[in-house]
Amino acid sequence: MSAATTRSRTPDRLCAEAVDLARAAAEEAAAPGVVGEHVSLVSEGDRVVTHFFECKEPGYRGWRWAVTVARASRAKVVTLDESVLLPGPDALLAPEWVPWSERLRPGDLGPGDLLPTEADDLRLEPGYSGEDAPPPNSVVTGTSPDLAERVEDEDAELTDRRPADTVPNSRGTIASLAEELGMRRARVLSRYGLHTAADRWDESFGAKTPMAQAAPAACVSCGFLVPVAGSLSQAFGICANEFSPADGRVVSLSYGCGGHSEAAVMPKPPPAAEPVLDSMATDDFPLHGDPSEDLGHA
Repeated sequence: MSAATTRSRTPDRLCAEAVDLARAAAEEAAAPGVVGEHVSLVSEGDRVVTHFFECKEPGYRGWRWAVTVARASRAKVVTLDESVLLPGPDALLAPEWVPWSERLRPGDLGPGDLLPTEADDLRLEPGYSGEDAPPPNSVVTGTSPDLAERVEDEDAELTDRRPADTVPNSRGTIASLAEELGMRRARVLSRYGLHTAADRWDESFGAKTPMAQAAPAACVSCGFLVPVAGSLSQAFGICANEFSPADGRVVSLSYGCGGHSEAAVMPKPPPAAEPVLDSMATDDFPLHGDPSEDLGHA
């Protein structure tokens, strides 16, 4: 039988009349003075009724105290089942819980805080694997078994040596070479992570910002721009001007500000073009007509 059919039954008369018992149970569970008027009741099943009382506790607007009472078959005594505070149809509820990894925003990380990255973080990809063993299809392991055995024998010989006889001589290993080149990292920035970082930096210090629109020149020609390595050098650098709003920040090469190193040399305004209609000079107009013209007419 469905829950809707069960709740549609007529409430048990004795359980429905046990309002005082339900109120006493709600007042015992709640703080003094927070249980309000009896709101409604619902039949939960045969001889099982839930009474709802208004909750007046601050911060729980629209909540109700729900007290369930029941009685056994052929019994005249109503007993208490449970009491709990439940939200009503118009209850004020807390926002849906969001994991901390989704609530975190730039700038939230403080001193002593740890921000672990997930194993499948799209911003990262595997870097150096850390293994000195050659790949399975390499010349050592794939096509030359004898050479592979000799390599294993040499490794065993080095392992069996006493610590005093073992001199650190691992410059030829992949691990030491990667560490010497600064490449021994478990994960590196992925292409997705690189693009998202570039979009974020360009939004803050890019060509479309109001500061860049009013700048005399772009950062690409500024002497305070510190170049960066890698593919980012094609579009970004680091500002080293202490008076710039982007000091110490990664800026787009098309960004700019009033602290440009060449801002002191202001370009001269172009000369004004010659007017099409000269309204500044004076025009000669004779005050009297030519005397010879008057004699001819005569």
